[in-house]
Amino acid sequence: MTAELVLRWLHVGGATVLLGTGAGIAFFMLMAHRTRNAVLIAHTASVVVIADTLFTATAVVLQPVTGVMLAHSVGWSLAEGWILLSIGLYILTGVFWLPVVWIQIRLRDMARTAAETNSPLPAAYDRLFSIWFLCGVPAFLAVLSILWLMIARPDITVL
Repeated sequence: MTAELVLRWLHVGGATVLLGTGAGIAFFMLMAHRTRNAVLIAHTASVVVIADTLFTATAVVLQPVTGVMLAHSVGWSLAEGWILLSIGLYILTGVFWLPVVWIQIRLRDMARTAAETNSPLPAAYDRLFSIWFLCGVPAFLAVLSILWLMIARPDITVL
């Protein structure tokens, strides 16, 4: 097995983790939210925070490392258009993902408090959930776009 093959495997695996955890977290948070059950939301959000910490954060750190190493191994310039666009979209994803992590923690805490006090979810919960959802859409679309760029490697001219 060559170093290039290992790097490709790690990079594709990391991309899969980012897409999979992103989709899974969004699905389970949305399904829990729809129940309006504070106990269920608190539990789901707790698991989501752990998953984001273990899986997403690890992949977020490793993707640029494996990407740069892979590009160097294959002989691709980091100045190629599709790579530059991928990097830009990766940064955009991070801009939306970082607030989402904080929001998930806040949603979890609000749901825990509502569950412990046997009270309804506060209005602030709904406002934060809306922001969480709206931040997730461009981040998820950016990840899908990066995957397409990785596969298609289109010839994009950089000015």
